[in-house]
Amino acid sequence: MCAVETETTTIEGAKPKRAPRVPPRWVVRTIWVLHRTLYSITGGRFGLRKATDERWGMLRLTTVGRRTGRERRSILGYLEDGPNLFTLAMNGWADPEPAWWLNLEAQPDVRIETVDGARLVRGRAAVGEERARLWQRFGGGLWGDLDTFAARRSRETAVVVFEPRD
Repeated sequence: MCAVETETTTIEGAKPKRAPRVPPRWVVRTIWVLHRTLYSITGGRFGLRKATDERWGMLRLTTVGRRTGRERRSILGYLEDGPNLFTLAMNGWADPEPAWWLNLEAQPDVRIETVDGARLVRGRAAVGEERARLWQRFGGGLWGDLDTFAARRSRETAVVVFEPRD
């Protein structure tokens, strides 16, 4: 048997790098519920924001439930890439895929709302070089070390691109 090294190598005098802390699941879910409730109570005046170079924006996604056929809404963080918007298909860094992503895979034509208004888009997973480039943009200081957070999941976190549709 071989021994597994569990400590990270550090520069002399530097503190060892610790895995980022993620809040308990109940905290994450409570924040999601409060955010959606606040959006509803204020008639959409609070809860969305435009993405800038310094921070991610928030959009409201409407999908169709893959089992029920009913509309489902989620508020997600996003960044812009030309005419497209993109986000990460994560579930508060929990292992299961988020329901909105499973719904979007089943029916990719969806509606999003931003502070600029509503638009119809088609969602898809970025692959290859595009995925690597967009992943790097999200992790480039906006969310910190995404790779460390993503290592908590048993599968690769999809980078979801929303492209305008006619």
